Amino acid sequence: MKVNGERHYPWWAFDHEGEVLESFVTRTRDKKAALKFLRKAMRKNGRPQTIITDRLRSYGAALKELGALARQETWRWLNNRAENSHLPFRRPGRVMQRFRRMRSLQMFVSVHASVTNHFSLECSLISRAHFKLNRSAALAEWHQLLAGEEQSVGRS
Repeated sequence: MKVNGERHYPWWAFDHEGEVLESFVTRTRDKKAALKFLRKAMRKNGRPQTIITDRLRSYGAALKELGALARQETWRWLNNRAENSHLPFRRPGRVMQRFRRMRSLQMFVSVHASVTNHFSLECSLISRAHFKLNRSAALAEWHQLLAGEEQSVGRS
């Protein structure tokens, strides 16, 4: 992603089902940024049994410092779930390429992750009728959340 012409890198942590647990944006993809992201993700979600990453060397350096290098797995197609999970982010991200501030990019990443988690359903594993029922329930809950937000803003 670009912010005022400078390249910024989104980091994501996913669970085994593909839901976004943590999202973070940094200016670099070095050991310091990886360490900050991994600490933040582990603080919020606990220490995972395995950590599947790509072969970026900063992950290995950060995990070595955290003492979790033995949990890292980097085999060829292991991170496909993670790669495919952030494809829905890339679509609107491509349209909104010109963020003015890093803070607005970070807000977009975090909000997009929570909305995607709310509406993402494993449609290939369930029947179409069941999928539609779950989708309408999620949409009703979403409208209820938005109505609550509008009421709280109106009171302020």
